[in-house]
Amino acid sequence: MKKPRAAVAAPFLALAVLLSGCADPGASARSPGTSRPASGGGLSAGDEAKLKSLRQVDDHPLWHLRFEGAYERLRAVRVERRPDFGCSLFFANGDRNDPQFARNFDWRHGPALLLFTDPPDGYASVSVVDTSYLGLGSAADFTTARGRRALLQAPLLPFDGMNSKGLAVGFASVDRADGPRGGTRVGSTRIQRIALDKAATVAEALRLFDQYELDFTDSPPLHYFLADATGDSAVVELVGGRNVVAERGRQPWNGAVNFTFAGTPAAERRNDARYGTAAKTLDAARGVLDTDGSLELLRSVAQPHTQWSVVYGLKTGRVTLVTGQRWGKRHEFTLPME
Repeated sequence: MKKPRAAVAAPFLALAVLLSGCADPGASARSPGTSRPASGGGLSAGDEAKLKSLRQVDDHPLWHLRFEGAYERLRAVRVERRPDFGCSLFFANGDRNDPQFARNFDWRHGPALLLFTDPPDGYASVSVVDTSYLGLGSAADFTTARGRRALLQAPLLPFDGMNSKGLAVGFASVDRADGPRGGTRVGSTRIQRIALDKAATVAEALRLFDQYELDFTDSPPLHYFLADATGDSAVVELVGGRNVVAERGRQPWNGAVNFTFAGTPAAERRNDARYGTAAKTLDAARGVLDTDGSLELLRSVAQPHTQWSVVYGLKTGRVTLVTGQRWGKRHEFTLPME
């Protein structure tokens, strides 16, 4: 029986333009839960206004920011290279009044930023960003002018997220990704920002995917997991020069981990330990999980390097976030839904 293909190690998300926001190791850390201005100048009044709500939430560290103002959606960003490990994502839609999109981000340790955006030409959304890819590797880096300048690019690097229409997105590394050529080239996180800003449903997001060429140069290949408040969901993979919807609208649940679905029969997918555990749990629950149940499932498939675990309520707008597998310490937020 064929085993699902596992992800291979590779550098991550190298794009075109080097950010000037590198860390300042001489800056001092401060206590959690406080907003901290940059030490030194260098930012315009408009840029400072975009970052005025920045505050530290816990000592992972997790940070919170309501980004004020617009951002250049297709601006090129070069991020720090880091090795890949894996992720687990699932969608529980058995309770149509409270569909849940849940994700473990399994990677090397780095600060996390819970980011709220509300662009003038797109939907409001909430996302989680690993700020180490912006050169902010410690709490101290958030206090420097250079670190704060790097944070101005944070909207362009959503690692997972949900918008005010109830569309959720997330990715996981896989062993191959060979998508269409042509169209505007964007990075592998940038397509998620475009979907969050412009798509209300999975169907709309899939059309957007077809309009762009995804750039995996010097990065691990990825596949994408999408779900929406209507109950639709999809696993999107880039195979043989085209976008492939490898799994669509499975009811009452769907999920994705670090193997390619295309070419892997449904029964064999359960050979993967994490996917098999999630499938067994979701089958038994008939896809009905509340936030507690979703977090418990994330806990059961967590790995030693799970950095954050997040549950998005696609109709309620509720966001429940755990950092560093501290399951007893939840952070609760709400995105107003349309």
